[in-house]
Amino acid sequence: MGSLADALRAFAFSLPEAYEDHPWGESVAKVGKKVFVFFGSTHEPDEPLGFSVKLPLSSDEALAMPFTRPTGYGLDRGSWVTVRPPDDTPTELLLGWIEESYRTVAPRALVAQLDAEQPTR
Repeated sequence: MGSLADALRAFAFSLPEAYEDHPWGESVAKVGKKVFVFFGSTHEPDEPLGFSVKLPLSSDEALAMPFTRPTGYGLDRGSWVTVRPPDDTPTELLLGWIEESYRTVAPRALVAQLDAEQPTR
């Protein structure tokens, strides 16, 4: 895991009222009490980058890519997608998926705050 993982984590935790939690010994990004990104275990620095996000709008497009799969544990029924991106994956694509997941679970007021902070996104 390297700078891409750091960039994705930094972006997720920069979203309005987002914070890190560690249920099940794994790192997750939450807003309120809802998870919007599962980052997995942070104890394995040599483990390849992987994360899961809720993508109700773009899950079909995301799942057409060779580095994604439906998330297990029944989460796939809720449009959760697990991503294991190769190093050359465009960062903007991955950030967009994290933002979509955030927008899906965040309260409307926080989504409105995000829109006010990032009018061009």
